[in-house]
Amino acid sequence: MYNIFNKSKFLSRRKDLRKDTTLQEYKLWYFLKGKNLGVKFRRQHGIGPYIADFYCKEKNLIIELDGSQHQENKEYDRERDNYIKTLGIKVLRFWNNEVDTNIEGVLMKIKEEIL
Repeated sequence: MYNIFNKSKFLSRRKDLRKDTTLQEYKLWYFLKGKNLGVKFRRQHGIGPYIADFYCKEKNLIIELDGSQHQENKEYDRERDNYIKTLGIKVLRFWNNEVDTNIEGVLMKIKEEIL
């Protein structure tokens, strides 16, 4: 079967994204890493031509954190989400300011999705 995950041609981009983690990604990763929520999440995980901020294989779930640049990229995000949904993977999106001001609410929504 054709492997769509973590294609080698995107390896350097995934590494760069891990190095240039936003404060909000770092903050959320603190709660997601090490199975803190009972499932394993991966950071900057490649899925086809896209790279997900956080991916849980066990629950077929992607978590994306969006900053202001996503206001101009709505069509790209829609295409990306549609592609990912065709694979049976659900996408949860949060704005960076939600992580900054309401991390408990963000975590609650994630927990509801993985339970």
